Amino acid sequence: MANETTIPLLPCRSLDDVAPFYQALGFEVTYRQERPNPYLTLRREDLHLHFFGMPEFDPADSYGSCLVVVDDLVDIHRAFADGMRATYGRVLVSGVPRMTRPRPRRNQDGHFGFSIVDPGGNWIRFVGRAEPPRADDKGGLARTLGNAVVQADSRGNPGQAARILDGALARPEAADDPAVQVEALVYRAELALQLGEPESARELVRQARSIPLDDGSRQALADTLRHAEDLTASMPPA
Repeated sequence: MANETTIPLLPCRSLDDVAPFYQALGFEVTYRQERPNPYLTLRREDLHLHFFGMPEFDPADSYGSCLVVVDDLVDIHRAFADGMRATYGRVLVSGVPRMTRPRPRRNQDGHFGFSIVDPGGNWIRFVGRAEPPRADDKGGLARTLGNAVVQADSRGNPGQAARILDGALARPEAADDPAVQVEALVYRAELALQLGEPESARELVRQARSIPLDDGSRQALADTLRHAEDLTASMPPA
């Protein structure tokens, strides 16, 4: 056989929860019914998602998930982020719904990926199709950061990710790359917001911004520094 199409069918508590969220990301509603059973279909170019309503469903208990392999990982993440800013005034980085940012995944052979956690608690996992670049060994902090990403971004356990990252950040090594330090501190700030610790997140972003960077590193970290701004916009006033 060839040219098969697989479309994920995912649960939600209410169609009114998921429809506006995905429309903010650039999806269009292609079908909707309320009776006899709530059902919604969405499309963004060649990506189709279908949802069924369960009024008693708790998104916190959801195991719904699907994998989306794309050629343009950075572009689609940027489009989603722009849609969130236009609709919500900020990128949603904590709570439900939320979106992570593209990072290499050690449990996916180094492929870059990010996740959408939608209002139904479903994880829509985007992975880049391109062969990942060969990773250079940048030291213990970089390896620990990779492990933390697996725990939080793949397994949904930000508490464990924070604990293992805290251990490495508390024992800095002279060989740690300043760019990796910034990445680790910004990611730890993201975890703090997910864990309901905005003041810790604020201090971690401050530490990240205080690390001296040369022009090359600052340019390479442009997305990370923009993410730090997104995190700051999600914090309550000091």
